[in-house]
Amino acid sequence: MNIEVEFLKLLPGLFNALDSMIENYGVYLYLVLVWLALAVIAWIFNGGLRRRTKGNAPTVIPIVIVMAQPPRQPEPPIVDIEVEQVWNDDGESTD
Repeated sequence: MNIEVEFLKLLPGLFNALDSMIENYGVYLYLVLVWLALAVIAWIFNGGLRRRTKGNAPTVIPIVIVMAQPPRQPEPPIVDIEVEQVWNDDGESTD
């Protein structure tokens, strides 16, 4: 119980120190953290989180499989049908 009380007494001083450090050097801290984040992302993409296997890892050989597709049938031709208009005796068209 006594250790917890001592720790709680240290927290305000710690927070004040962090606040003054951010106030004075905030831009530089931000730049350092951004570059560190980029380095960590590059490390992860480079395989940094993969587990290291002991001994020889199995070799994977990629195989290319070529499958022949059936020939495409040509599209049916478009038939254009013209319809003649029929006129009655009054000069009106009947559709």
